[in-house]
Amino acid sequence: MRTDSTRISEEARTAAKEYIENVYGKEYYENRYYKTKADSQDAHEAIRPTYVDLNPDEIKESLTNDQYKLYKLIYNRFIASQMSAAIFDTLAVKINANEYNFRANGQTIKFKGFMTLYVETEDNEKKEEFSKIPPLEEKQELKKEKIDSKQSFTEPPPRYTEASLVKALEEKGIGRPSTYSPIITTILARRYVEKIQKQLHPTELGRIVNKLLTENFSDVINVEFTAQMEEEFDKIAERKRKLEKSNSRILWTI
Repeated sequence: MRTDSTRISEEARTAAKEYIENVYGKEYYENRYYKTKADSQDAHEAIRPTYVDLNPDEIKESLTNDQYKLYKLIYNRFIASQMSAAIFDTLAVKINANEYNFRANGQTIKFKGFMTLYVETEDNEKKEEFSKIPPLEEKQELKKEKIDSKQSFTEPPPRYTEASLVKALEEKGIGRPSTYSPIITTILARRYVEKIQKQLHPTELGRIVNKLLTENFSDVINVEFTAQMEEEFDKIAERKRKLEKSNSRILWTI
């Protein structure tokens, strides 16, 4: 992967518009533009299918299983990015029973929009659960059918998965799209972490290495230093800054 840009060409935009309107209807199309982050590698387009006519299900027999899954993900997400928003009816109900207060949330979908093709799932994030609630009126008397008791405890933050680690690297400005995969491959190959049920768990070796590096090289082993270096490299690539060598030292000049 060489890009984290969200920009697409006008040719691709037009092709997506024609495909969506022909297959789903005009009400499903929305001409969408997305903001590009300041440190985004925008030299390349967003990751997208070359031809929208090549529907993944139609060419499935010509692909391996892994190729099909990857292409379908890219294809569906690209088309969905140019589709209308989904519309929901959301209902929140407060129920008073003597000195107790209960709350129920319900949600029904009125218009699927982009969700016809693609629904994003987020790793390790528990979303508020919605259920179907029948039509109700204010101050309506309800009949109790059953009560399910449940006790909850505060849980620690979930461990990183490969996907959530990439997201964290991106948010903190560490690395670039082309380096995310090598970063994860390296920490796994050197046994700094191990993957258990898709989650990354630090090994004893990883803890020791981390402790030694952070205690002795805190000026280098920190998020700010890494993000700043990436920013400096970007400026050099954009010819906003020159890299000059003087003896054994490297000097940054504007």
